Amino acid sequence: MKVRATVPVSLIVVVVAMGSLISSRAQESSQPAQEIAGDNGQAETKNWAAGNPLKIALLHWYQANTTTIFDVGNTQNSNPYGVAFDGQNIWTANNGEGTVTKLRASDGEPLGTFTVGKGPIGVVFDGANIWATNESVNTVTKLRASDGKVLGTFTVGNSPYWPAFDGRNLWFPNFVDRTVTKLRASDGKNVGTFSTQGAAIAAAFDGTHVWVTNADASGTVVRFNLDGTISGKFKVGARPIGVAFDGANIWVANQSDGTVSKLRASDGKTLGTFNVCCGPYGVAFDGANVWVTVGIALYELRASDGKIIGNFNANGGSTGVAFDGANIWVALSLGNVVHKF
Repeated sequence: MKVRATVPVSLIVVVVAMGSLISSRAQESSQPAQEIAGDNGQAETKNWAAGNPLKIALLHWYQANTTTIFDVGNTQNSNPYGVAFDGQNIWTANNGEGTVTKLRASDGEPLGTFTVGKGPIGVVFDGANIWATNESVNTVTKLRASDGKVLGTFTVGNSPYWPAFDGRNLWFPNFVDRTVTKLRASDGKNVGTFSTQGAAIAAAFDGTHVWVTNADASGTVVRFNLDGTISGKFKVGARPIGVAFDGANIWVANQSDGTVSKLRASDGKTLGTFNVCCGPYGVAFDGANVWVTVGIALYELRASDGKIIGNFNANGGSTGVAFDGANIWVALSLGNVVHKF
């Protein structure tokens, strides 16, 4: 059973930003954009590249913009949902046709589309391989990232969605079962299935714990120790979906009330609740800011204080979002493309 948004079809991919991939973005200035004066002394535009020599070198004078759109899948209804970065390439889970697509991150060159199971939703990278959740058949597929070869298909719970990798094991939230399944990355062995006390949908790893959102009326996120015991259960907004870690805090997209919650990872204390718009789903961190997919839009929030510093068009039911160390990628679940910002 696929969870659908109350706005155009949107689901998350919960993508956890890895510290080794975000250094270039972390250089970005968090200060307000500078005004550039015209000949008449009046402000004409904004220097969004202020404080970031890399953006200046690349002539990225805009705050953010859709630089390219790339087709994924084999059909016009591939319906990409999840997005993940493997250090060099972007992978999408194409829900409409049971495939995953590999694109070279530098230029979007397609490197292959590979068959997995029925209804893939989430994708995650384990350092060597890509794992895709096949929501319609309660399995996950493991593919070798170098060439897309299928290395195994493993049974998990009912309706697996947006997974996370903890450095050794994969965690798969099972929406219908209200559980999370832990598989050993090396061989796919099931090493535990644990109750999430809610409709589990997305997971993120903070270096010590795994956080799982429950997309139901409970409005909670559960924090697990790596042995599967619960170390905390925290209230967030209504029907939380996407979740990401920013190096110190956990960010959660609350679909039903149009907000994003910021929790301190160490103790789950709520540090802020920020209004975005209708139906937020996917969350990613770029080293300085948090990006949230919202139906036909993409919001950029400053991680330090949650202030909205960007709102960009991402038509087509934006769902999964990932950072590749330089750019943000957004899957459009209503068609067959991904945006690169």
